[in-house]
Amino acid sequence: MTQARSRVGGCASRCVVVLAMLLPGNPATRLSAQVPDTTPIVPPIVTTGAVVVPTDTAHRVPPWGAFLRSFVLPGWGQAATGRHVAGVVFVAWEGIAAMMTLKAQSELDYLRETGSANVPAKKQEKQDWIVLWVFNHFFSAAEAFVSAHLQDFPKDLKVQAFPGGVGISVPVPHP
Repeated sequence: MTQARSRVGGCASRCVVVLAMLLPGNPATRLSAQVPDTTPIVPPIVTTGAVVVPTDTAHRVPPWGAFLRSFVLPGWGQAATGRHVAGVVFVAWEGIAAMMTLKAQSELDYLRETGSANVPAKKQEKQDWIVLWVFNHFFSAAEAFVSAHLQDFPKDLKVQAFPGGVGISVPVPHP
């Protein structure tokens, strides 16, 4: 049985090697989908009277870029996407969590020196602040990722409840 398995395994590996050698790295002919399209892009003609407003992509931050910025330094991704107040809140919480962790560590060192019975409680407090500190990084990064996706969403969107349902209004600038 073992010999039969080794023959099958050896045959399979030889087939894979032969197949890899037969497949060319660069095919001689290209498919029509692989040829670059050089036809000019013509914007569609709007016949409904609606105004099409192009999005401002000059200062757009990619979502993963905002995620990584806020993961490294909470608030940086929010500032890059133009959400300065949210960025300040994350930076402030980062400072509070960092200082409270250092304070709890200092108190823990003092309690250990004095031989206090409150060492386990203070150790738990320090661990709690560390968890909040780490959570701030993850939450800030996730929030920056979502806000980067919603950069092009209209800021003046209004949602109102009406007797027959919900209404949404979006202001459109007039030319």
